[in-house]
Amino acid sequence: MSNTSPASSKSAPWKILLVDDEPDIHDVTKLTLHRFELDGRRLQFFDAYSGPEAKAILSTEPDIALVFLDVVMESENSGLEVARWMRQDLKNQFTRIVLRTGQPGQAPEESVIVDYDINDYKEKTELDRTKLFTTTFAALRAYRDIYTVEEARRFQVTYREGLERVIEASAHIYQQRNMHDFANGLLQQVVALLRLEKSMLLRLRGASGVSGEKSYEVLAKIGNFDDDDQLFNQELLSHLHQVTVNRISHLFGDTYVGYFPNESGKASLLVLKGVESVSDIDAKLLEVFSSGVAIAFDNILLNQEISDTQGELIMRLGDVVESRSSEAGNHVRRMAEVCYLIAIASGMDPDEAAILKQAAPMHDIGKIATPDAVLLKPGKLDQGEWDIMKQHPEVGMSILDGSHRPILRAASIIAHQHHEKYDGTGYPQGLIGEEIHVYARIVAVADVFDALMHARVYKSAWPVEQVIAHLKSVSGSHLDPEFVELLIQHVDKAIDINQRYPDA
Repeated sequence: MSNTSPASSKSAPWKILLVDDEPDIHDVTKLTLHRFELDGRRLQFFDAYSGPEAKAILSTEPDIALVFLDVVMESENSGLEVARWMRQDLKNQFTRIVLRTGQPGQAPEESVIVDYDINDYKEKTELDRTKLFTTTFAALRAYRDIYTVEEARRFQVTYREGLERVIEASAHIYQQRNMHDFANGLLQQVVALLRLEKSMLLRLRGASGVSGEKSYEVLAKIGNFDDDDQLFNQELLSHLHQVTVNRISHLFGDTYVGYFPNESGKASLLVLKGVESVSDIDAKLLEVFSSGVAIAFDNILLNQEISDTQGELIMRLGDVVESRSSEAGNHVRRMAEVCYLIAIASGMDPDEAAILKQAAPMHDIGKIATPDAVLLKPGKLDQGEWDIMKQHPEVGMSILDGSHRPILRAASIIAHQHHEKYDGTGYPQGLIGEEIHVYARIVAVADVFDALMHARVYKSAWPVEQVIAHLKSVSGSHLDPEFVELLIQHVDKAIDINQRYPDA
């Protein structure tokens, strides 16, 4: 049985099915009830002259309110079989059934009502105009009241399930650590809440009240829009502007624009295309959800600001160290990007790869304690000087060690281990293979690649073919062969990074 509400339209007629093999019964019933009205709704009749015809209509018209059902038609129990089929097979517990018979001996009243869930039982001879009217009125009122109770029950179930979805969705949103993940997560969760497949999340570039395409930043999209090249047509811009100024969500035809404010002024705007309507339940769910989104939005912006500040400080410290040792300033930027490239290619989790990217510029932080006479010596170091130079990994670790921040902990590991060699001949600990942390193994590959690709005071830049040949020659001895191979496979992307961050 479909759960279609009988009151989906206040003016929709009550549907009544007349099941009787006598055409005159159909005509008399319709004539008697042709002026009937309940709650401002008239009657719509459907005619069936046999059990199979009745079943066919009931299968296609799920919101039949009342069935006047003859007992004896093509067989002595045709009507009773229809009643049994309705309740047991069709699972229709809502439609009212009034059994009408011209042969009362064929169906004793008590057993019929009990065994076949009949709501009323009448002999055709007793159904005069008044009784037919009152019987119809009572049956339709019962149907209406039963559905009112059922709708209330479904509302409670739907709202409870909706709240469960909101809680689950909010938990997912709070797990996001960056704006990209937040945007995609928000879209996925709202689409799940409203069961839609086309949506877009925008962010205001500045304070609310502005207008124009450049005022908005697209964070994420799901589904195909009519014209992605002209995403911000005048109609959508008008909708976005209205919602932003009024600071409240609104449904414009088939486009729902949700407004999620936050303390930063860069509110998020949710665009749902092809929405027929937003029910009261969905609106309330979005309202509950949006309050959590606003908090998550602010937290992510704050965390991102802290992370960006930390990353910039690390990058600037890396610049200081490299400039002191006469290295090119963009070395640490290229290193960070190439490390991220290798990490992602290896299948590392993007969040962990991002930590590696931010920590890599600190690999030589220990050189800050290396004397200028050693660090800046143009010629070959003697043994004593080399022993001093080899202290910088442990110095770097001592500077960074003890922090509970993921980036600084990663930087400490990298600073300590980036001169270890895959075959165990490196320093300071002589670690072998995977005893060396994965961060340090990736940094070692990126460091060698960058050093060879760029000129230094003691050498010229090597052509890429020679660099690749050298990487292959030290694969498995100095460098981890897996990461060497990954860099070679993606060397075009690494060269693009070099071109974005050339030596000054």
